[in-house]
Amino acid sequence: MRGGAFIAGALLASLVLPTRGATLKKLAAIDLHGPRGEHFDHLDMDYGDHYLLSAQTGAGILYVIDVQQNAVVAAIHGLPGVTVPVYAPGLEKVYACDWGENKIGIVNLKQMKVVKRLASSEKPNGGTYAKGFSKVYISDTLGKEVQVIDVRTDAPVKTLRFESETGMAQYDEVARKVWLNLRNANEIAEIDPQTDKVAARYRVAGCDFNHAMVIDAKNRRAFLLCVGNNVFTVFNLEKHRAIAHIRLPEGADDVKFDPGLRRIYVACESGVITVIEEQDPDHFRKLEDFPVQKGVHTLEVDTETHRVYTPEAEENGQPVCRMIVYEAVQP
Repeated sequence: MRGGAFIAGALLASLVLPTRGATLKKLAAIDLHGPRGEHFDHLDMDYGDHYLLSAQTGAGILYVIDVQQNAVVAAIHGLPGVTVPVYAPGLEKVYACDWGENKIGIVNLKQMKVVKRLASSEKPNGGTYAKGFSKVYISDTLGKEVQVIDVRTDAPVKTLRFESETGMAQYDEVARKVWLNLRNANEIAEIDPQTDKVAARYRVAGCDFNHAMVIDAKNRRAFLLCVGNNVFTVFNLEKHRAIAHIRLPEGADDVKFDPGLRRIYVACESGVITVIEEQDPDHFRKLEDFPVQKGVHTLEVDTETHRVYTPEAEENGQPVCRMIVYEAVQP
């Protein structure tokens, strides 16, 4: 347990100070020219066009940001309560979870506008694109459902229902499965995109209310945020069990993985980005609780440049509307 390292089944009892100095360095601040002080939610990357997609929930705006120029390309309105943009690579389309109207807004990035709306259940708030199956899976969190949409027709093809609220979903390109957080049940569901049936459900030990998720498909690991007990959990996707836990600060809400640097970033609303290193598939250690503005609870990592992006709605209690760009500091 020295230096914050983890082996299978180990749990750190206290926070560990960084061993190699700061892990991030502020590079730029992009003014989004939108309403200040309005809540931001999740982000996604369009690597084909080098766009960052950022949802401003309170204003119902999807910002399209050119990450090569650090400039706003478009601010797409008409997405009430947008929480999560799900980008479909190669199609230049975004499937936006619009909580404010319980709809899925389909955005055409060529036209930079909403071209269609699909009915949702209650609080669409997560999703993933299964490219090999031409399907998007949208979590209707409070409706306890997952909507399956055929991206060729932009029509719903199936609704999966659960006893639990549904959290974030992730497509596993190695196993060709969709993994879904069932946050009330503290379980992960395995969905087969070929049949759109739930193949299995697995208990996540040591985890309460697993909401956010990102996966390391190559090493068969899922990284979960357990917001009920402020714990980061590593889940073995082959053995179907939790293998490591790390305590988190309050307000952890979003998690992203940079496979090139083998770093996991966790945005915590209490004012930090927790940086965790994957030393190997069974060993993890916290590098730092990097300080940011309070209220920052979402982020995105560009795996090509290793830059980290976080939207800010306030600075030291004063309203702002901007995107902060961080550069990864390597040893």
